[in-house]
Amino acid sequence: MIDFFSDKFGYILNIIYEIVNNYGLAIILFSVLLKLLLLPLTIKQQKTFKKSQKLQGKLKEIQDKYSNNPEKLNQEMMDLYRREKLSPFSGCLSSIIQIILLLAMFYLVSKPLTYMKKVEQSQINDFKDIIAEEQGENSINTMYPEISIIKYINNKINFDNVENVEKVEENTNIVESSEENADIEKENIIEEDLYINMNFLGLDLSLIPKDNYNNWRVFIIPLLYIISSSISIKITTLQTKKNNENKEENKEAEPDMTTQMNKSMTWMMPILAVSVSLIAPLGLALYWLVNNILMIIEKIFIDKFIIPKEEEENA
Repeated sequence: MIDFFSDKFGYILNIIYEIVNNYGLAIILFSVLLKLLLLPLTIKQQKTFKKSQKLQGKLKEIQDKYSNNPEKLNQEMMDLYRREKLSPFSGCLSSIIQIILLLAMFYLVSKPLTYMKKVEQSQINDFKDIIAEEQGENSINTMYPEISIIKYINNKINFDNVENVEKVEENTNIVESSEENADIEKENIIEEDLYINMNFLGLDLSLIPKDNYNNWRVFIIPLLYIISSSISIKITTLQTKKNNENKEENKEAEPDMTTQMNKSMTWMMPILAVSVSLIAPLGLALYWLVNNILMIIEKIFIDKFIIPKEEEENA
């Protein structure tokens, strides 16, 4: 299933890349597009979360009343959820989607030639053999071989292209070299098809922080992600406090499954993302950073405009 999403995301990302011709900018625009597509679901999840918080008092009463009768307790709780048209498992959907997106994007940035450029595995293996022959086996990253190929192709196009052009020009008047010229031209076309411009604001998004710890710039994006995560968690905490103001019954109520799941994911996802971003190409950290910034804007927008309007209509 993750392969399916990575493949579709890669197709969309490549379309955007072909327009902007920059991997970093393509990831940013892709993130915005994905957020817009998921906005209706996010709004629905936020409404569900707010509604579940308001049920805490009633849930507490049921828990106290039927504490010695687990069967009756479960029945009454399900009846309450049914009357309020709220699923006790609704919070799980948001968490599942986040995990799927995390894994799908990890696969995508790890194998951009497979998922973004749709390169056949045989061709990838051919390039691995070429790199191993020219630079040695150790020059290929065993965890991210496609990143090694992209670096090889980028370097070859950036630094060797002039030499290839001169070689072709020298042989243009030699009939016997026509076949060689055709091979050179064919090789250049193949390499250009696989070329991905990874340079974004002076950062090489193919770099992996754990393999480049001497280069302080590789930690800029992960650090910004940590800062944005702290802001996001702070906003979520303030929103929760605001929702529980003047609601004494909620202070003693046990959080329901939706609340617990959202609270857990608030902390778990940033910790997991930071850990993975240190061992993955910087393109993944950039996606999470942009996604976090968009999430902050999204939270503020929904809490300021959507939720108050919903409460006003239901009043």
